[in-house]
Amino acid sequence: MEKNSFVQLKKNSKKNMDDFAKYKIAVLGNCSTQHLSTALKGYGYKENYNFELFDADYNQIDGEIFDDNSNLYKFKPNYIVIYICAEKLYEDFVKTDISLRDKFADNIINKINNYWQIINSRLDTNILQFNFIEMDDKVFGNFSNKLPNSYIYQIRKLNYLLMELSSKVKNAFIIDLNNIQNTYGRNEFYDSKLYYIAKMPISTNMLPEVAKQVVDIIKSLNGRFKKCVILDLDNTLWGGVIGDDGIKSIQIGELGLGHAFSDFQVWLKELKNRGIILAVCSKNNEDIAKEPFENHPEMVLRLDDISMFVANWEDKASNIKHIQETINIGMDSIVFIDDNPFERNLVRSIIPDITVPELPEDPAEYLTYLKSLNLFETTSYSENDKDRTKQYQAEVGRESMKNSFNDFNDYLKSLDMVATVHKFSEFEIPRLSQLTQRSNQFNLRTIRYTEAEIEAISNDNNYITLSFSLKDKFGDYGLISLVIMKKIDANSLFIDSWLMSCRVLKRGMEEFIINSVVEKAKENGFSKVIGEYIKTPKNSMVEHMYSKLGFKDVGDGKFEAIIDDFKYNKTNIKGDIENE
Repeated sequence: MEKNSFVQLKKNSKKNMDDFAKYKIAVLGNCSTQHLSTALKGYGYKENYNFELFDADYNQIDGEIFDDNSNLYKFKPNYIVIYICAEKLYEDFVKTDISLRDKFADNIINKINNYWQIINSRLDTNILQFNFIEMDDKVFGNFSNKLPNSYIYQIRKLNYLLMELSSKVKNAFIIDLNNIQNTYGRNEFYDSKLYYIAKMPISTNMLPEVAKQVVDIIKSLNGRFKKCVILDLDNTLWGGVIGDDGIKSIQIGELGLGHAFSDFQVWLKELKNRGIILAVCSKNNEDIAKEPFENHPEMVLRLDDISMFVANWEDKASNIKHIQETINIGMDSIVFIDDNPFERNLVRSIIPDITVPELPEDPAEYLTYLKSLNLFETTSYSENDKDRTKQYQAEVGRESMKNSFNDFNDYLKSLDMVATVHKFSEFEIPRLSQLTQRSNQFNLRTIRYTEAEIEAISNDNNYITLSFSLKDKFGDYGLISLVIMKKIDANSLFIDSWLMSCRVLKRGMEEFIINSVVEKAKENGFSKVIGEYIKTPKNSMVEHMYSKLGFKDVGDGKFEAIIDDFKYNKTNIKGDIENE
């Protein structure tokens, strides 16, 4: 995939971005950050973002954070990037009394924690904190790994403490600067002349990669991330052609190049375990294509790891569209991996929204290359993610059964759908936050919430919250929808957020949800419910949802339902709101 130069990003930063989504980013550093801000602006253009940058003055982190009248707080950024560079830290370290150096990392982490707490007390924002590159001053050589008062010991300890701290502060995310240096090497990452002349620790060659990592996190926080990998088989998951070579001759396992394919499968299985959907799209006879998954002893991936398996002799673009329609996610959420340049180019030309990595010719390089793209950035994870494959396998079963019915309503009745509804629980907070970040199409206002914000809302008496789960004869969909309602006055409730997984679209769930909303409002003594639709590039499917479900259009994107006049919608879903 195309690599960007700093020169190109600088040109991008000057282009017209008026039609792009607008976000404010503040960049604070104890080193020079002007070029970093330019790279962020330019990379934003590449991803259709219009970033408004506030680049704080050199070494003014304390001044901007501690002064409640600072330009930082006047700017009100959506994201704050904090860069405490290791080179400057070393200057502080050598000035520290030797007897106190074993506490150096603890003191720095306490300072960072203080930064975060103050920011969170004054702003509703997300914090993107750079971690610390490893700089070994070679004063003790390898023995420094045994010395708590050596710099390399303290910087490694600091990175560990930073990870621990970020796990407790839900709106703080780490930009892994140290991993970028480890990947590309210290000599590529750091330009000593540039640092001494301009106090810029990151070389201009590496600024695009650093900017990409920052923007990847911003994309994830805004619901733009990959959800599915569609895989070719021959010479992609294993070496050789199963139809020609037979199961005994394909390359897989510990020997030779087979090891590269096995490691690739291990990585894919780890992606599946964290919630990425795996599907197969192969030009092959289905029984032959499935044989390695069923019978080869050294295959890492098995059929129960694959959500949808398509093997036939149709063109791959058509088959990918079929997979996408069945699992019901956006095409821009899919990655297609195929060793064949012809197939890659065909899919790119017909489906421009899909991501198709340009695999190296040597299979030994597949995994290193794919990891370098950082395609699967995420800002959330919940225990429910590991069950996603089973959920989509069940969805394929539902789609297959639907084809045997002539009447769609009879099909819905046959599913025996039962919903569970209750107020937000502490256990669900990670998944609820994740839903707000992931849901783009069925999302009436598209407000993103962090775990901390969801937790605050669930404990705020000014809000009424509803969490929806669904199951049927094929399995459990899990948590698939949430509604957040805000009390406007004694009579009116405003639907602050309503979003739903598209996996349950047109099954009667939207009717069930709005009936539950009205019922909950009535139960709490409200006479009116107000909904709002805010248009985004992806949510046009719900533009008329409130009108369809019995709300009156009152203009300016607002809709109202008078409780006493509301006619409940018909649905085949059973369930009641659980008592609080």
